[in-house]
Order: sequence, then structure tokens, then C-alpha cells
Amino acid sequence: MTLDSRLLELVRCPDCHGTLSVQERDGVTTLVCDACGLVYPVRDDIPVLLVDEATRPGDPGRSGGPRPEAE
Repeated sequence: MTLDSRLLELVRCPDCHGTLSVQERDGVTTLVCDACGLVYPVRDDIPVLLVDEATRPGDPGRSGGPRPEAE
């Protein structure tokens, strides 16, 4: 999986505006916010930068629901 490096220079975490880093694990690519730790999925080489789609590290069972602090 390759994400355009120019895109990665421009995009920021929609929640806290922190920088995003590419993480690849077990063949799955994600973008991780260096500031708040939210993990955004990448589907078909397209980053899904929706806070409702993001997960927190250590919370593998949750995807797509509201974040706990938003409840």
C-alpha cells in the first residue's frame, strides 16, 4: 500500500489537528495521530478521516461508533 507523500504532508487529524503517521501491521494500513492517538483506517488506498470511524489503540472491538467521551 502506498499513500501519496504529498497527501500525508497536508492531512491532519480531524479531531485535534495533530500530524498523522502511516502504520502497517499484519497487512493493514492505518494513519495514527501523533498527538491524540486516534487510529484512522485506510480503505482502497484512501484514508478515512472521519472521527466516528477512528479507533483508539487497545480498543480493537470498536469501529464506527461514537467515541466514549462523546457519549
